[in-house]
Amino acid sequence: MKSERVFDGALLRADLFKGGNKRLFVSFRQRIGEPGDFDTVRPVRAFTARGYAHLHIQSRWNDWFVNDETQALEAVLRELAQRFRRVVSMGFSMGGYGAFRFSAALNIAQVIAISPQISIAPELVPFDRRYRREAEGFDAALGDLARHGSPALRGAVLCDPFVANDLRHALMAQVIFPRLRICRLAGGGHPPTRVLRQGGFFPQMQAELVHGGVDAARLIAGHRAARRLSPSYFDHMRRVAERHGRPALAARFTALGAAAVPVVNKG
Repeated sequence: MKSERVFDGALLRADLFKGGNKRLFVSFRQRIGEPGDFDTVRPVRAFTARGYAHLHIQSRWNDWFVNDETQALEAVLRELAQRFRRVVSMGFSMGGYGAFRFSAALNIAQVIAISPQISIAPELVPFDRRYRREAEGFDAALGDLARHGSPALRGAVLCDPFVANDLRHALMAQVIFPRLRICRLAGGGHPPTRVLRQGGFFPQMQAELVHGGVDAARLIAGHRAARRLSPSYFDHMRRVAERHGRPALAARFTALGAAAVPVVNKG
């Protein structure tokens, strides 16, 4: 499937598949271990096969999409969004932040944000030291979600409550976007969707956006069903139990994890 390059910068890039459709799914590149190049983009067929266009936005570096090209991209997205009657998005970590940051420009109606950050600026999130090197030179005003995001944004924030930083970001996101609902998916880590994948629930999560509304209760129920089939869930909970000095509970999680057979045997 051929894409249309709708923004082609040195720092940011946006590619559109099936741009003639009237509904749009937007994805954002998540933080990667070795930045410096753009990825080859492929359409998310869970959406393009169901009448959606797919827009994928990338940043060359792990800069949270905040750089000298941000405002130019924002202007292009604002005009592009007028072509679609409905826009939804999903993003992981840095990609979740991207969905928040451009939610107003894209007029995003529903989002699933998975372990997103609300900022990397040390003055705003002094508790989170994971991205301090990347935060050097980060423009907190240009990246301010309260200023640039859509207060009407609906959807869900997925996080593992045992990852304290992720839970704090989720709670702060809900202050900025009060119509978001937090799904505490214990035992997934960062991001918590490995459990959903191993339990075979990831397509159902995508379907929440495809069919019009994100139901936090269904996502939580799906996680509860999926975790019985997820070795990574039991391994993560084993480590939590060990951290809290619960050896008997840790042993039980080890035994359950050895017996779990995933539907999808990958993260």
